[in-house]
Amino acid sequence: MTPLPTSASRGTIITITSGKGGVGKTSVVINLALSLARLGHRVGILDGDFGLGNVDVLLGMTPKHHLGDYLAGEKTLEEITVRGPLGIRIIPAGSGIQALTALGRDQWTLLSSVIREISRDLDYLLLDTAAGISDNVIEPLLMAERILVVTSFEPAAVIDAYAVIKIATRAQPDKEIGLVVNGARDADEANSVYRQLDVATTRFLQRSLRYYGFVVTDPSVREAALRQRAVVEHVPHAPASRCFRILASRLAGLAPIGGVDKATRRMPPVPGSRQEAMRCA
Repeated sequence: MTPLPTSASRGTIITITSGKGGVGKTSVVINLALSLARLGHRVGILDGDFGLGNVDVLLGMTPKHHLGDYLAGEKTLEEITVRGPLGIRIIPAGSGIQALTALGRDQWTLLSSVIREISRDLDYLLLDTAAGISDNVIEPLLMAERILVVTSFEPAAVIDAYAVIKIATRAQPDKEIGLVVNGARDADEANSVYRQLDVATTRFLQRSLRYYGFVVTDPSVREAALRQRAVVEHVPHAPASRCFRILASRLAGLAPIGGVDKATRRMPPVPGSRQEAMRCA
C-alpha cells in the first residue's frame, strides 16, 4: 500500500469511492469538480477505474491516450492529460483494458509519483476509483487526505459502503472519511442513511464519519448524462446542481489536513439562500 507523503506544496487529494456500483459515484466526481472550479479553484480528476474508466465518456470527450499509455512508458503525463469544462485537468483511464485491472508494485509507485506531480499545480485533485474493495480501490484510498464515500438509500449500497469504510479504517485508522448520500428523496432519507452507517462505524470500528451532505434525486441528472454533460453545467438551477454547489462549498471550507492546503485558505461562502442550503444540508 502506498500512502503519499504530506507536502505543503500541493493541493488537497480527495479519493471518491463507493462499495457498490451504480450509485452515481462518477457523476458526483464530475459535478463536484466543476462546482469547485466554479468557486475559482484549480481542479483535476484522475480516473482511477483503470479498466473501465468513463469520466471522459460522461463529459463527451474522446481522448487519444490514457493512463495505461503513461504507465507503459509510451506517453508523457502532458500527452495523456486533457482539458475538460472550466479548464479542469483530466487524466483518463482506459476502457476494456484488462492489464490495467491488476497493477504491479512498480506501476503503483509510478502512479503515486504522478499524483504528487499533478497535485502540485492544483487546489484539488479528485481520484475516482472503481467500485468494490479490490487493490485498485484500496490503494487510491491511502493516497488521499480525505476519503469521500458515495452511497444511496438502497440497503445493498449501504452495506457495501460500510465494507469500504471498514477496510480503509483498518489500513489507516486516522484517515478522515466522509459520506455523501446520492439520489436521496430528501434530507430525512439521507440523514437516515448517515445515521445507520455512523452508528455501525462507531460501534464496530471505533470511529465516526463526517457527513458531507446529499444530492437529491433529480431527473435532470439523467438528462445531462444522456447528453454527456455535467448537470451543474447543463441545468445549473436544477435541485441536484444546487446540492453539488453546497457540497463543493462545504468541502472547500474544511480545514486542511497535514500540509498547507492553498485552496481552503479561501473559505468561500456557501452560495445561494439559506433555504437552498437547508434543502441539501
